[in-house]
Amino acid sequence: MTIAEVSKKTDLSTDTLRYYERIGLIPEVERTESGIRNYTDYDIGWIEFAKCMRSAGMGIESLIEYKKLYNKGDATIEARKQLLLDQREIIETKINELKDTLEKLNYKIDNYDTKMRECEIKLSKK
Repeated sequence: MTIAEVSKKTDLSTDTLRYYERIGLIPEVERTESGIRNYTDYDIGWIEFAKCMRSAGMGIESLIEYKKLYNKGDATIEARKQLLLDQREIIETKINELKDTLEKLNYKIDNYDTKMRECEIKLSKK
């Protein structure tokens, strides 16, 4: 697949795809004889993984570290797992913070609903 096709498929800009490759976040993409990038399913798998982890808040540095560890083979499985566990903990903390925020918002909204009903009752009595 060309970079334009991958860009459309992954919803990442061609600049982002080039950047990810340049910094080693995804494997170096093979090129045709004329120098055009030719993405494989393997490359797209890495792109989708990187995109998912970035959406989850994982930093570029951690993703690059993960990729380096992956390239070193099975001896790094525990270290790779730990990177993912660390990220999961960060996400769980954010989820809990968001739940707390949602509770506070719902409380405030409920208070406004009560106030509005009280105002309507007062107005109807006049």
